[in-house]
Amino acid sequence: MADNYIERQREQYEARKAAWQQARKYGQKKSATVRPTTSSSYPPMTSKSDAPKRRVFITGGAEGIGKAIVEAFCLSGNQVAFCDINETAGQATAQATGATFHPVDVSDKDALESCMQRILSEWKDIDIIINNVGISQFSPITETSVEDFDQILSINLRPVFITSRLLAIHRKEHSSPNPYGRIINICSTRYLMSEPGSEGYAASKGGIYSLTHALALSLSEWKITVNSIAPGWIQTHDYDQLRPEDHSQHPSRRVGKPEDIARMCLFLCEENNDFINGENITVDGGMTKKMIYEDI
Repeated sequence: MADNYIERQREQYEARKAAWQQARKYGQKKSATVRPTTSSSYPPMTSKSDAPKRRVFITGGAEGIGKAIVEAFCLSGNQVAFCDINETAGQATAQATGATFHPVDVSDKDALESCMQRILSEWKDIDIIINNVGISQFSPITETSVEDFDQILSINLRPVFITSRLLAIHRKEHSSPNPYGRIINICSTRYLMSEPGSEGYAASKGGIYSLTHALALSLSEWKITVNSIAPGWIQTHDYDQLRPEDHSQHPSRRVGKPEDIARMCLFLCEENNDFINGENITVDGGMTKKMIYEDI
């Protein structure tokens, strides 16, 4: 059943992409919703054509996984806003997708809250929040300061609480509650496995894993489901430069792409998938299920 479902989504994507390209070929103007093309051979799934369009806010959407998520939700016809500290990449992604870009340093609590308040004021509500922003700074523990550790948490973990809290406050203040809500937090397989020098990153992703199920219970009053996705190796650039052994070590026989995570986000946001709640879904090509010992 799952395979057929994905095939149907891809067929819908190809039909919509072909129509868009045909309109562009004959010089017709784009509609208000810009539908971007994507260079990946694994296009994001689109939602059903009759599915309601959602108001989506994504943190860290300028590049990599975040950009793929922005593209996927724009292709599905949703109203999308995203924030990022990289203004150059953010403006480029906004121009390519039709999404609205907000330059924000998420480690600045006031800046992130102000961004969300502006969006809520304009849109009246937010249906979907995807907390994607994150940095990975590894260094030997003897060379990692407490301030370094705090900085990673302020970017990777704390924004998840800030955005979720503000959405909950907004929903609580309205007498006619929105019957739909989704929060998706981008975790990592490093919440359960590590390598030396990754204390800050591991702590932040472990925090996201735990914060997700806590938020799922706290936000259930407002019909908001909260789940996390734990990507494995997702190559965000120079995919064709990977070695055969990079792919072959994965049970799925390939390294992941940003679109793999974007498709899972779309799946969790399907209206009928509200029974998935408080969960962490690993998307890593099967690597965390593979027993590995080094020959000595």
